[in-house]
Amino acid sequence: MTDPFAIDETHDPALTSWVASAQGHAEFPIQNLPLGIFAPHGGRARASTAIGDRILDLAAIASLLPEPAAGTLHGLTLNALFALPAAARVALRQHLSRLLSDDTHRAALAPHLHAATDCTMHLPVTIGDYTDFYVGIHHATNIGKLLRPDNPLLPNYKHVPIGYHGRASSIRPSGVPVIRPRGQRKAHDATEPDFGPTRRLDYELELGVWIGAGNAQGDPIAIADAARHIAGLCLLNDWSARDFQAWEYQPLGPFLAKNFHSTISPWVVTSEALAPFRIAQPQRPNGDPAPLPYLWDDCDQQTGALALDLTVTLTTEAMRHEGQPALRLSQGPASNMYWTIAQMVAHHTANGCNLNPGDLLGTGTISTPGNEGYGSLMEISRNGATPLTLPNGEQRTFLVDGDEVTLSARAHAPGRVSIGFGACAAVVGSARSR
Repeated sequence: MTDPFAIDETHDPALTSWVASAQGHAEFPIQNLPLGIFAPHGGRARASTAIGDRILDLAAIASLLPEPAAGTLHGLTLNALFALPAAARVALRQHLSRLLSDDTHRAALAPHLHAATDCTMHLPVTIGDYTDFYVGIHHATNIGKLLRPDNPLLPNYKHVPIGYHGRASSIRPSGVPVIRPRGQRKAHDATEPDFGPTRRLDYELELGVWIGAGNAQGDPIAIADAARHIAGLCLLNDWSARDFQAWEYQPLGPFLAKNFHSTISPWVVTSEALAPFRIAQPQRPNGDPAPLPYLWDDCDQQTGALALDLTVTLTTEAMRHEGQPALRLSQGPASNMYWTIAQMVAHHTANGCNLNPGDLLGTGTISTPGNEGYGSLMEISRNGATPLTLPNGEQRTFLVDGDEVTLSARAHAPGRVSIGFGACAAVVGSARSR
């Protein structure tokens, strides 16, 4: 059975491409080869891969690619490709790597390379369902201290991967503006709620997990098999209206506070590309409960985390007008997750829930214990109590119209070529009248 975490010739740090811009590219060297859906100027959406600052049209070269993957590349989404066994993605990756590294293939492929700046990226799949977890323990603790100083983590947190079902229809690719939502909010000193635009719009730094081959209803995915059901990862900004959330979340959890917009980076960085960057899951502190057997696998504990650096930057409308660089709000490792991705998948299906190709799972906000890597403004501003002063003198407790938030990620490991995820960015737009 194919191991999607196996390291092979496609990861060779000495490998180069005849696409000149791939050499030393911060995001998309030949060792990455992410998958996505793009549209060239004036053209229809179709399957692609990124190589340097170019996008290769996979639909146009499908006759040069191996089956069964080649037969899935003419559609408007990657769902059919993700539904195939992991071995098909591995074979496709290996073949693309050979085509893009061997100069004898230049003449056949060069006409189907497009400048990324001239193309539009779309959602990579039709997302059937979206589930957001809460596995970033430091974020959970930081938020808990703000809301429940005496009891930051609820008793179930260290026993079960907490999650809720979100809204798939409002997920958008990087670059689509976020319209400030309207909803009910109730100030602490108010006797009644009112209705209007959120005053506490926030971002959340997350990873998105794309499901590949699914499972039949009633047939749980064992944690030891979960890796073969994960097609790849993206960045995810699960925008949040904190004032709506505070009023509506009890007793059933988020609703209008979360379902208005979520932004993803449109490239799927495959599980295969991430193989060299797998690291051991951080050990649980002494005294923490051991996971129940269905959530424990020795191999997953040895390789279930990822060596990713996650970064959030902010530009305001004034900063862009003045030509000022983006301000880094936070930076930290993706290993600050209490539960692994495999544990998320195993728990999600433990009751027989069926996952489908193209379903999206969010990790929940990933933060550090200290303020250098907080994954939300709610943490940075202490729920609005401590404004953040920007280099140009502006202040922020939460986001204002015209702000642009960008998430980025880099995978790194000794002796390996680093790869990136591409941008996950959006500008906040004004609320629309009813």
